[in-house]
Amino acid sequence: MTQQTQQTHEPGSPTTTSPTPPASPTASAATTAVTVAAPTPLAPSVPPLAEPRPLGEHRVWPRTFHDRLTAPLPGLRAMARFAREGAVRPGTEGLADLPLLPVEPGPLPRPDTHTLAVTWAGHASWIVRIGGLTVLTDPVWSRRILGAPARITPVGVPWDNLPRIDAVVISHNHYDHLDAPTLRRLPRTTPLFVPAGLARWFRRRRFTHVTELDWWEGAELAGVRFDFVPAHHWSKRTLTDTCRSLWGGWILTGTDGRRLYFAGDTGYGHWFSRIGRRYPGIDLALMPIGAYEPRWWLSDVHCDPEEAVQATLDLGAPRMAPMHWGTFVLSAEPVLEPLTRVRAAWEKAGLAREDLWDLPVGASRRLDRSTTPNRARQTARSTPTNPHPGTHTHPDTATETAAPHSAPH
Repeated sequence: MTQQTQQTHEPGSPTTTSPTPPASPTASAATTAVTVAAPTPLAPSVPPLAEPRPLGEHRVWPRTFHDRLTAPLPGLRAMARFAREGAVRPGTEGLADLPLLPVEPGPLPRPDTHTLAVTWAGHASWIVRIGGLTVLTDPVWSRRILGAPARITPVGVPWDNLPRIDAVVISHNHYDHLDAPTLRRLPRTTPLFVPAGLARWFRRRRFTHVTELDWWEGAELAGVRFDFVPAHHWSKRTLTDTCRSLWGGWILTGTDGRRLYFAGDTGYGHWFSRIGRRYPGIDLALMPIGAYEPRWWLSDVHCDPEEAVQATLDLGAPRMAPMHWGTFVLSAEPVLEPLTRVRAAWEKAGLAREDLWDLPVGASRRLDRSTTPNRARQTARSTPTNPHPGTHTHPDTATETAAPHSAPH
């Protein structure tokens, strides 16, 4: 059954209202266990969460989501400046630290209904274990994507080493987040959670279990809730589809109340505090820290490291795992700078060092449940477990053909 769906911003708000913006480079390669108290019931959401949507329903969306933009897309003047200056790649000095980029593959954590675990495969691709499910975020296993040089670090986990994938979440349709060659490797019955307006892309590729959601909507799979939340970004895949599908991040809530935020791609802005109020008790935020220079061109759509730390604070999350750096060269900052700056910003904010999960590509970390009755977020204890470095090769896959981007990713 096809359902006519209106755009939604905040429950109770008119649908026609647009949002108003208000040391060593490597961490341990081990799978690290962080023991915290068993979670108490989550605080009430403000406003209350919507009832879960049915899985796989067919919906009708507006023709465009331009009214969701929190900043205008680049105009002719900005495009002319970009053509003049053209600084979208680091110079020789900025590439000098390529050998220092942290790549230390380790074993995947074992799935457990009471464990939240993440493994960084590179860029915005994570293997998330939550509520007994294994979830991929924005999976990109290709060596190349359209509009960028080849990967500068290998994929952290070879595709053949992945466990059975229970679900995939997609943040938006840019090529470094929606990779057709990678998705073709999945069974066509894999449950997919995607932004409003993007289900048709997947159904044309014969995926049969596609759930598309608007901002502030959720759906449940095997007791795990998947909620789609706003981001300061945009969408485009060809010359004619600008903002025809939505963009955003995801909140995953496990059966035991563990809660993870995956930001996807985003600039800094007012949405983070609203997400934190709507979804209290976020245990871990997966935050983008790279692809931010030059700021005049990218600040509206990509956080810099300092903004990522502030966004984590706005969310009320005690822990942050950096991503969206050290994989593809998409902008002009030196390749290692995002890591050094996020560490400095985290320390400057007075946050506990063990709560910055600055993982090497391929490494994992997990949040285990202890036997004490209350959640104790700021007294987490980290203990390394058996590291098992492996070797990885790039999959040599073709990329999907489309028009190049004329504005920032």
